Amino acid sequence: MIAASELTRIVFGCGNFGGLGSSPALRGKGDDRERALALLDHARDLGLTRFDTANTYGGGVSEELLGEWLGRQGAGFRARIEVATKVGNPVGCSPGERPLSRAQVAHHLDVSLGRLGLEQIGLCYLHEFDRATALEETLEALDRALAAGKIARFGVSNATVDDLAAVLRLADGRLGAAFTHVQNGFNRLETSDLAGVIPLAQQRGLRYVAFSPLAGGLLSGKYQLDRPPEAGTRLDLAPGFFEPLLTTANFAAIADLQTHATLRGWTLPAAALRFILDTAGVDSLIVAPRSVDQFAAYGIGA
Repeated sequence: MIAASELTRIVFGCGNFGGLGSSPALRGKGDDRERALALLDHARDLGLTRFDTANTYGGGVSEELLGEWLGRQGAGFRARIEVATKVGNPVGCSPGERPLSRAQVAHHLDVSLGRLGLEQIGLCYLHEFDRATALEETLEALDRALAAGKIARFGVSNATVDDLAAVLRLADGRLGAAFTHVQNGFNRLETSDLAGVIPLAQQRGLRYVAFSPLAGGLLSGKYQLDRPPEAGTRLDLAPGFFEPLLTTANFAAIADLQTHATLRGWTLPAAALRFILDTAGVDSLIVAPRSVDQFAAYGIGA
């Protein structure tokens, strides 16, 4: 379903390690150390070479576990992989500080380097845009990090087309050359970026990375509109986050995608990933399987 030649377009997401994303309320609800390390081993064995985390996932546990695993890998493997992390999520900001201030960016990059056990972060994303901090200040902090060799490239996440245009306008020289990625939510149910962000990224040579390819699990087929979610699932633990997607139209779209998948002998999640990979302008997508079996269900290594 996903060819070996396409594995470079699949990013292994570590957002479930130690919690579910960045939410303090969901810490301890994600994958524990043993499972996280086993999933990373399986991702490596399948040929995945891109790994995505953030300084706030699991309250920092995600970076720590990824760093522990990286420390076990050979120098050859470490040299050919891409490790991405993020700064600027408000839940990781010290009280009274601004998430993307010059000081906070510098501080969190140092913390992330220590947790990951790296001398340089291959790709650093601005996790969310900080409306309290001038973008010029944030970009200056990234430029300093580039000059110091702490990061190699940077990207933006959760960006509107106006956010993206602003970074493109302000980042020039060394900083402009290092601006390479956009990471936004995109899937069969959430396609608004087709109208602006994806075309602009494509026009300017930026690599668009889709997160939440299964729309929080809705595109796995495990949820029904007229039935409460199973205890412990993402929809059960964080219902407010996904409530806007719980519409009759979306469940009809899920049913249509299931029909499409069945005709081709695919699983529903595999069809959902195929939709993203076949969308013009999309470079890659992030998957975060919770078990070894889910890799095959996604069409990876099947």
